[in-house]
Amino acid sequence: MQPIPIRTTVVGSYPFPGWLEHATQHLSDFGAADMEEMAEDAVIAAIHDQLRAGLDVITDGEQTRFDFNLSFYGFIEGIEPNHTETRKFGPPAHDQRGKHSIVGALKAPRGLGSVKEYQRLKRLAPSGPTLKCSLPGPYTLSGRLLPNATYKDRWEITQALIPIIQHELNTLIQEGCTEITVDEPSMSCYAYKEDTKRFVSIFNETVAPAKGKCRLSTHLCFGNFKGRPVGYRSLRPMLPDFLDLNVDEVHVEMANREFAEIELLAAFAEKMDVSVGIIDVKNYYIETVEDVKDRIARCLKFVPAEKLSVAPDCGLSQTARWAAKQKLIHMVEGARQMRAS
Repeated sequence: MQPIPIRTTVVGSYPFPGWLEHATQHLSDFGAADMEEMAEDAVIAAIHDQLRAGLDVITDGEQTRFDFNLSFYGFIEGIEPNHTETRKFGPPAHDQRGKHSIVGALKAPRGLGSVKEYQRLKRLAPSGPTLKCSLPGPYTLSGRLLPNATYKDRWEITQALIPIIQHELNTLIQEGCTEITVDEPSMSCYAYKEDTKRFVSIFNETVAPAKGKCRLSTHLCFGNFKGRPVGYRSLRPMLPDFLDLNVDEVHVEMANREFAEIELLAAFAEKMDVSVGIIDVKNYYIETVEDVKDRIARCLKFVPAEKLSVAPDCGLSQTARWAAKQKLIHMVEGARQMRAS
């Protein structure tokens, strides 16, 4: 199939509707049927906003996930909450996110929940746009789990999580999911101080069962919890090793960094398609259509149109919905005009 030039996509998450934010603070008031209805209504709202924008690729907005890692921990056996090391006061940041202690063998006999999310999306979405599912890779998923005598460090925890992610990938593909993003922002955040070859080996082992069976991508960013970065914000430490990631597409954060190191996209484009974050999810400035066109023109100097996708820098869950709507509408219109030029 002929690739769409300057394809428009999203990373995964989308803002909760205000009523869902309120409901999550009062879950004890609702029964199981009520919560399923809320989840479905929220996904319908996310689909609506993405369709209105005209995206080529949509997701369910991750409307049933209340946190990037912690939502998945609810499906993993052998862990329990541990907030003793979590900062309780002061400016919001990553060290206020919950941690978990490991108390047994790590396993997820019910999967990680993404299959049900995809089934709901497939049922509710109209034909036309590509349906995508995103889930964290094992290194990122290990980030809030505390080592113990059995799993002595983050590497051992990561290794134990690989088969869980592999099973989730396989099941998604069996359900007909044709596009999957394995998010590994922890790898990009810590590439400056960790073994990047080991990162690549872990990633490729994880996705090996899915390679060639779907359009496989990875998202690399520098953190966006409460709209704040956490990592050393440079692509250079990732190169050249990350060029060996076994993916069809890599997604990189650019807009928030004012397109620093944009010339490095050329190296990625030689090995894979490139999805460039051209919309700043940390900023409430609404990019104009002309802004979008200018940014795409800059990207086209290093990535051919048929290999280029454009997207927000990160998931939109930390951005107010009114802003997310306008940002996506302008992004898609800018891409449409650039295709026609």
